Amino acid sequence: MFNTSIYQHLRRSCQNIAIPLLGCILLHCDLSIAQTQQYPNKPIRLLVGFSAGGSADSSARTIATLMGDALKTRIVIENRGGAGGSIAAQIVSRAPADGYTLLWSSPGALTISQILEKNLSYKTETAFAPIGLALTYCNALVSRTDFQFNSIAQLIAYAKDNPGQIKYATQGVSSAGHLSGEMLQVMSGLKLTHIPYKGGNEIMTALLGNELQLGFVSSTTAGVMRSRIRILAVTSLHRDPSLPDVPSLHESGVSNYDANFWFGLLAPAGTPPAIIQRLNSLLRETLSNPEVTRVVKAQGLNPAPSTAQEYTALIRADYLKWKKVISPAN
Repeated sequence: MFNTSIYQHLRRSCQNIAIPLLGCILLHCDLSIAQTQQYPNKPIRLLVGFSAGGSADSSARTIATLMGDALKTRIVIENRGGAGGSIAAQIVSRAPADGYTLLWSSPGALTISQILEKNLSYKTETAFAPIGLALTYCNALVSRTDFQFNSIAQLIAYAKDNPGQIKYATQGVSSAGHLSGEMLQVMSGLKLTHIPYKGGNEIMTALLGNELQLGFVSSTTAGVMRSRIRILAVTSLHRDPSLPDVPSLHESGVSNYDANFWFGLLAPAGTPPAIIQRLNSLLRETLSNPEVTRVVKAQGLNPAPSTAQEYTALIRADYLKWKKVISPAN
Protein backbone atom coordinates (compact mmCIF):
# COMPACT_ATOMS: atom_id res chain seq x y z
CA MET A 1 0.00 0.00 0.00
CA PHE A 2 1.28 3.46 -0.96
CA ASN A 3 2.50 5.46 2.06
CA THR A 4 1.28 9.07 1.63
CA SER A 5 3.41 10.51 4.42
CA ILE A 6 6.64 9.12 2.91
CA TYR A 7 5.68 10.53 -0.50
CA GLN A 8 5.06 14.02 0.96
CA HIS A 9 8.40 13.93 2.78
CA LEU A 10 10.27 12.97 -0.39
CA ARG A 11 8.45 15.66 -2.38
CA ARG A 12 9.45 18.39 0.09
CA SER A 13 13.06 17.13 0.11
CA CYS A 14 13.24 17.27 -3.68
CA GLN A 15 11.82 20.77 -3.71
CA ASN A 16 14.42 21.90 -1.17
CA ILE A 17 17.17 20.55 -3.41
CA ALA A 18 15.70 21.50 -6.80
CA ILE A 19 14.98 25.16 -6.10
CA PRO A 20 18.59 26.10 -5.17
CA LEU A 21 19.89 23.94 -8.04
CA LEU A 22 17.57 25.64 -10.51
CA GLY A 23 18.67 29.00 -9.15
CA CYS A 24 22.32 28.11 -9.72
CA ILE A 25 21.60 27.02 -13.28
CA LEU A 26 19.70 30.21 -14.04
CA LEU A 27 22.45 32.33 -12.45
CA HIS A 28 25.07 30.58 -14.58
CA CYS A 29 23.00 31.19 -17.71
CA ASP A 30 22.55 34.85 -16.80
CA LEU A 31 26.31 35.26 -16.28
CA SER A 32 27.07 33.53 -19.61
CA ILE A 33 24.61 35.75 -21.44
CA ALA A 34 26.03 38.86 -19.76
CA GLN A 35 29.60 37.87 -20.65
CA THR A 36 28.58 37.25 -24.26
CA GLN A 37 26.78 40.59 -24.50
CA GLN A 38 29.82 42.40 -23.10
CA TYR A 39 32.24 40.55 -25.42
CA PRO A 40 34.85 41.71 -26.02
CA ASN A 41 35.91 43.91 -23.11
CA LYS A 42 39.65 43.31 -23.46
CA PRO A 43 42.17 42.51 -26.23
CA ILE A 44 41.94 39.19 -28.06
CA ARG A 45 44.96 36.92 -28.72
CA LEU A 46 45.21 35.42 -32.18
CA LEU A 47 47.82 32.68 -32.37
CA VAL A 48 49.43 32.08 -35.76
CA GLY A 49 51.35 28.83 -36.11
CA PHE A 50 54.01 30.33 -38.38
CA SER A 51 56.78 32.89 -38.07
CA ALA A 52 56.29 36.54 -38.94
CA GLY A 53 56.55 37.67 -42.55
CA GLY A 54 54.94 34.80 -44.43
CA SER A 55 51.51 34.67 -46.03
CA ALA A 56 49.95 33.07 -42.93
CA ASP A 57 51.18 35.91 -40.72
CA SER A 58 50.48 38.80 -43.10
CA SER A 59 46.98 37.62 -43.98
CA ALA A 60 46.14 37.11 -40.31
CA ARG A 61 47.32 40.64 -39.50
CA THR A 62 45.31 42.16 -42.35
CA ILE A 63 42.10 40.48 -41.25
CA ALA A 64 42.70 40.91 -37.50
CA THR A 65 43.12 44.67 -37.88
CA LEU A 66 39.70 45.16 -39.46
CA MET A 67 37.94 42.70 -37.17
CA GLY A 68 39.49 44.39 -34.14
CA ASP A 69 38.27 47.77 -35.34
CA ALA A 70 34.74 46.38 -35.71
CA LEU A 71 34.89 44.84 -32.24
CA LYS A 72 36.35 48.06 -30.77
CA THR A 73 39.31 46.19 -29.33
CA ARG A 74 42.77 45.00 -30.37
CA ILE A 75 43.36 41.56 -31.83
CA VAL A 76 46.99 40.87 -30.93
CA ILE A 77 48.91 38.52 -33.21
CA GLU A 78 51.10 36.00 -31.40
CA ASN A 79 53.42 34.01 -33.67
CA ARG A 80 54.10 30.51 -32.34
CA GLY A 81 55.81 28.76 -35.21
CA GLY A 82 56.91 25.15 -35.27
CA ALA A 83 55.62 21.63 -35.88
CA GLY A 84 53.54 22.71 -38.86
CA GLY A 85 51.37 24.95 -36.69
CA SER A 86 50.72 22.34 -33.99
CA ILE A 87 52.44 24.32 -31.23
CA ALA A 88 49.98 27.20 -31.64
CA ALA A 89 47.09 24.76 -31.86
CA GLN A 90 48.10 23.09 -28.60
CA ILE A 91 48.13 26.44 -26.79
CA VAL A 92 44.68 27.37 -28.07
CA SER A 93 43.25 23.94 -27.29
CA ARG A 94 44.10 24.49 -23.61
CA ALA A 95 42.90 28.11 -23.43
CA PRO A 96 39.68 29.21 -21.70
CA ALA A 97 36.66 28.95 -23.98
CA ASP A 98 35.74 32.62 -23.66
CA GLY A 99 36.56 34.00 -27.10
CA TYR A 100 39.75 35.77 -26.01
CA THR A 101 42.19 33.22 -27.45
CA LEU A 102 41.77 32.29 -31.13
CA LEU A 103 43.71 30.26 -33.69
CA TRP A 104 44.64 31.10 -37.29
CA SER A 105 45.43 27.74 -38.84
CA SER A 106 46.20 25.87 -42.04
CA PRO A 107 45.48 22.16 -42.63
CA GLY A 108 48.88 21.25 -41.15
CA ALA A 109 47.83 21.59 -37.51
CA LEU A 110 44.25 20.42 -37.94
CA THR A 111 44.38 17.50 -40.37
CA ILE A 112 47.94 16.55 -41.37
CA SER A 113 49.18 16.40 -37.78
CA GLN A 114 46.25 14.17 -36.84
CA ILE A 115 47.39 11.64 -39.46
CA LEU A 116 51.15 11.68 -38.92
CA GLU A 117 51.60 12.45 -35.22
CA LYS A 118 50.73 9.80 -32.64
CA ASN A 119 51.36 11.78 -29.44
CA LEU A 120 49.57 15.08 -30.02
CA SER A 121 47.90 16.49 -26.93
CA TYR A 122 44.73 17.47 -28.81
CA LYS A 123 42.19 16.02 -31.23
CA THR A 124 40.92 18.53 -33.76
CA GLU A 125 37.31 17.37 -33.68
CA THR A 126 37.00 17.79 -29.89
CA ALA A 127 39.52 20.56 -29.11
CA PHE A 128 38.22 23.38 -31.32
CA ALA A 129 35.10 25.28 -32.30
CA PRO A 130 35.59 26.29 -35.97
CA ILE A 131 34.56 29.90 -36.60
CA GLY A 132 34.97 30.09 -40.36
CA LEU A 133 37.08 29.43 -43.41
CA ALA A 134 38.94 32.55 -44.52
CA LEU A 135 41.29 32.04 -47.46
CA THR A 136 42.28 29.35 -49.95
CA TYR A 137 45.47 28.94 -51.95
CA CYS A 138 47.21 26.43 -54.19
CA ASN A 139 50.66 25.53 -55.47
CA ALA A 140 52.01 25.55 -58.99
CA LEU A 141 54.08 22.80 -60.57
CA VAL A 142 56.98 24.46 -62.36
CA SER A 143 60.02 23.47 -64.40
CA ARG A 144 62.90 25.11 -66.24
CA THR A 145 62.04 26.55 -69.65
CA ASP A 146 64.27 23.93 -71.30
CA PHE A 147 62.54 21.02 -69.57
CA GLN A 148 62.04 18.23 -72.11
CA PHE A 149 58.29 17.88 -71.47
CA ASN A 150 55.70 20.52 -72.33
CA SER A 151 52.69 18.79 -70.81
CA ILE A 152 51.64 16.80 -67.76
CA ALA A 153 50.76 13.84 -69.98
CA GLN A 154 54.31 13.69 -71.35
CA LEU A 155 55.75 14.03 -67.85
CA ILE A 156 53.61 11.21 -66.47
CA ALA A 157 54.46 8.90 -69.36
CA TYR A 158 58.21 9.42 -68.84
CA ALA A 159 58.02 9.15 -65.03
CA LYS A 160 56.17 5.84 -65.22
CA ASP A 161 58.89 4.39 -67.44
CA ASN A 162 61.68 5.89 -65.31
CA PRO A 163 60.64 5.60 -61.65
CA GLY A 164 62.54 7.84 -59.24
CA GLN A 165 64.56 9.63 -61.89
CA ILE A 166 62.61 12.88 -61.79
CA LYS A 167 63.41 15.01 -58.75
CA TYR A 168 60.97 17.61 -57.43
CA ALA A 169 61.52 20.31 -54.83
CA THR A 170 59.15 21.57 -52.13
CA GLN A 171 59.20 23.83 -49.09
CA GLY A 172 59.83 20.83 -46.81
CA VAL A 173 58.24 17.65 -45.49
CA SER A 174 54.47 18.04 -44.87
CA SER A 175 54.45 21.44 -46.62
CA ALA A 176 51.75 22.26 -49.15
CA GLY A 177 54.20 21.48 -51.95
CA HIS A 178 55.16 18.13 -50.46
CA LEU A 179 51.51 17.15 -50.02
CA SER A 180 50.85 18.20 -53.61
CA GLY A 181 53.66 15.97 -54.83
CA GLU A 182 52.51 13.02 -52.74
CA MET A 183 48.99 13.34 -54.11
CA LEU A 184 50.30 13.46 -57.68
CA GLN A 185 52.25 10.24 -57.14
CA VAL A 186 49.34 8.42 -55.51
CA MET A 187 46.79 9.48 -58.13
CA SER A 188 49.08 8.88 -61.13
CA GLY A 189 50.97 5.83 -59.95
CA LEU A 190 54.30 7.63 -60.24
CA LYS A 191 57.52 7.39 -58.28
CA LEU A 192 59.25 10.77 -57.96
CA THR A 193 62.18 11.77 -55.74
CA HIS A 194 61.36 14.46 -53.18
CA ILE A 195 64.01 17.09 -52.40
CA PRO A 196 63.04 19.41 -49.48
CA TYR A 197 64.16 23.04 -49.35
CA LYS A 198 63.51 25.88 -46.92
CA GLY A 199 61.39 28.05 -49.20
CA GLY A 200 60.50 29.30 -52.66
CA ASN A 201 63.72 31.24 -53.24
CA GLU A 202 65.87 28.17 -52.57
CA ILE A 203 63.68 26.08 -54.85
CA MET A 204 64.07 28.57 -57.68
CA THR A 205 67.85 28.66 -57.23
CA ALA A 206 68.06 24.87 -57.34
CA LEU A 207 65.72 24.59 -60.30
CA LEU A 208 67.53 27.20 -62.39
CA GLY A 209 70.85 25.69 -61.33
CA ASN A 210 69.83 22.37 -62.92
CA GLU A 211 69.85 20.49 -59.59
CA LEU A 212 66.37 19.10 -60.25
CA GLN A 213 63.62 19.08 -62.86
CA LEU A 214 60.45 20.16 -61.06
CA GLY A 215 59.27 22.24 -58.13
CA PHE A 216 56.04 22.91 -56.28
CA VAL A 217 55.91 26.59 -55.32
CA SER A 218 53.24 29.11 -54.39
CA SER A 219 51.24 30.63 -57.23
CA THR A 220 52.72 34.01 -56.25
CA THR A 221 56.30 32.77 -56.58
CA ALA A 222 55.43 31.14 -59.90
CA GLY A 223 53.92 34.38 -61.20
CA VAL A 224 56.91 36.48 -60.16
CA MET A 225 59.39 34.07 -61.79
CA ARG A 226 57.31 33.44 -64.88
CA SER A 227 59.81 34.87 -67.35
CA ARG A 228 62.44 32.36 -66.23
CA ILE A 229 60.39 29.19 -65.67
CA ARG A 230 57.61 27.14 -67.23
CA ILE A 231 54.40 26.77 -65.22
CA LEU A 232 52.99 23.34 -66.05
CA ALA A 233 49.85 23.31 -63.89
CA VAL A 234 48.24 24.47 -60.65
CA THR A 235 47.22 22.09 -57.87
CA SER A 236 43.68 23.37 -57.21
CA LEU A 237 40.74 21.57 -58.83
CA HIS A 238 39.99 24.62 -60.96
CA ARG A 239 42.28 27.31 -62.36
CA ASP A 240 43.71 29.76 -59.88
CA PRO A 241 42.62 33.41 -60.32
CA SER A 242 46.23 34.59 -60.10
CA LEU A 243 47.25 32.32 -63.01
CA PRO A 244 44.09 32.16 -65.15
CA ASP A 245 45.85 30.84 -68.26
CA VAL A 246 47.48 27.89 -66.46
CA PRO A 247 45.50 24.63 -66.43
CA SER A 248 44.92 22.62 -63.28
CA LEU A 249 46.33 19.12 -62.91
CA HIS A 250 42.73 17.92 -63.05
CA GLU A 251 42.32 19.59 -66.45
CA SER A 252 45.66 18.16 -67.53
CA GLY A 253 44.57 14.56 -67.14
CA VAL A 254 44.97 13.74 -63.43
CA SER A 255 41.23 13.36 -62.93
CA ASN A 256 39.82 14.84 -59.68
CA TYR A 257 43.23 15.97 -58.47
CA ASP A 258 42.62 18.70 -55.86
CA ALA A 259 45.41 19.89 -53.59
CA ASN A 260 43.89 23.15 -52.42
CA PHE A 261 44.90 24.63 -49.06
CA TRP A 262 43.44 27.19 -46.69
CA PHE A 263 43.62 29.38 -43.62
CA GLY A 264 40.77 29.51 -41.13
CA LEU A 265 39.77 30.91 -37.75
CA LEU A 266 38.99 28.75 -34.71
CA ALA A 267 38.30 29.03 -30.97
CA PRO A 268 38.64 26.52 -28.15
CA ALA A 269 35.82 23.97 -27.92
CA GLY A 270 33.02 25.14 -25.66
CA THR A 271 33.19 28.80 -26.70
CA PRO A 272 29.63 30.22 -26.48
CA PRO A 273 27.76 29.86 -29.80
CA ALA A 274 26.82 33.55 -29.72
CA ILE A 275 30.51 34.50 -29.74
CA ILE A 276 31.26 32.05 -32.55
CA GLN A 277 28.41 33.50 -34.60
CA ARG A 278 29.49 37.08 -33.99
CA LEU A 279 33.09 36.35 -34.99
CA ASN A 280 31.91 34.45 -38.07
CA SER A 281 29.76 37.38 -39.19
CA LEU A 282 32.66 39.81 -38.75
CA LEU A 283 35.08 37.49 -40.56
CA ARG A 284 32.72 37.21 -43.53
CA GLU A 285 32.21 40.97 -43.57
CA THR A 286 35.97 41.56 -43.46
CA LEU A 287 36.62 39.15 -46.33
CA SER A 288 34.16 41.09 -48.49
CA ASN A 289 36.12 44.32 -47.97
CA PRO A 290 37.63 45.35 -51.36
CA GLU A 291 40.92 46.44 -49.79
CA VAL A 292 41.31 43.12 -47.99
CA THR A 293 40.56 41.30 -51.23
CA ARG A 294 43.22 43.33 -53.04
CA VAL A 295 45.87 42.71 -50.39
CA VAL A 296 45.34 38.97 -49.99
CA LYS A 297 45.07 38.30 -53.72
CA ALA A 298 48.46 39.95 -54.16
CA GLN A 299 49.74 37.18 -51.86
CA GLY A 300 48.14 34.42 -53.95
CA LEU A 301 45.27 33.98 -51.49
CA ASN A 302 41.59 33.82 -52.39
CA PRO A 303 38.83 34.98 -50.01
CA ALA A 304 36.53 32.04 -49.23
CA PRO A 305 34.06 32.99 -46.46
CA SER A 306 31.95 30.21 -44.98
CA THR A 307 29.66 29.39 -42.11
CA ALA A 308 31.08 27.67 -39.03
CA GLN A 309 29.27 24.50 -40.08
CA GLU A 310 30.75 24.58 -43.59
CA TYR A 311 34.24 25.04 -42.20
CA THR A 312 33.74 22.13 -39.80
CA ALA A 313 32.69 19.93 -42.73
CA LEU A 314 35.74 21.03 -44.77
CA ILE A 315 38.14 20.08 -41.98
CA ARG A 316 36.58 16.62 -41.76
CA ALA A 317 36.65 16.16 -45.53
CA ASP A 318 40.29 17.26 -45.73
CA TYR A 319 41.27 14.80 -43.03
CA LEU A 320 39.76 11.93 -45.00
CA LYS A 321 41.31 13.16 -48.26
CA TRP A 322 44.85 13.47 -46.93
CA LYS A 323 44.63 10.25 -44.93
CA LYS A 324 44.35 8.38 -48.23
CA VAL A 325 47.48 10.14 -49.50
CA ILE A 326 49.87 10.29 -46.55
CA SER A 327 48.69 7.68 -44.05
CA PRO A 328 51.70 5.80 -42.61
CA ALA A 329 50.04 2.65 -43.94
CA ASN A 330 50.68 3.99 -47.45
